[in-house]
Amino acid sequence: MHLSRFTDLGLRAMMRLAVSSEADARVTVKRVARQVNASENYVAKAVSRLVELGFVASYRGRSGGIFLTEKGRTATVGNLVRALDGAAEVVECAGEHPCPLAGNCRLRRVLRDAQEAFYRELDNYTLADLVTQRTVELLHLSAAAPTLPHDN
Repeated sequence: MHLSRFTDLGLRAMMRLAVSSEADARVTVKRVARQVNASENYVAKAVSRLVELGFVASYRGRSGGIFLTEKGRTATVGNLVRALDGAAEVVECAGEHPCPLAGNCRLRRVLRDAQEAFYRELDNYTLADLVTQRTVELLHLSAAAPTLPHDN
């Protein structure tokens, strides 16, 4: 199975937020984007969707930032991927150029079963399973870089 770039960034943002502690300075989309080596615009889109889904909370203002909700902390990776990727099928049988085999094709069913097996495996893991001490060290190494005035 292949994750979309959107889902990949959403998962990376969730992992970054999972290593935050109460003592951390506020976490902004800009900081997350820098720490996960991604475009701020793309990370902002993924975080916006995570907020809509209730996995992340966002607060504006000087002391604002983004934070994991309890739903986000306890969600399985499978639930996160399903929510971010949507119900997209592995193959597109309809559309502008529909497949002539669609009415009697077993491939679509086999691929759907494989996709569900993929999600079921991901359901065995939460963010806590993905984030190790080394993850924390790697993310905080880039966080330790000096914050520029325009970074806030």
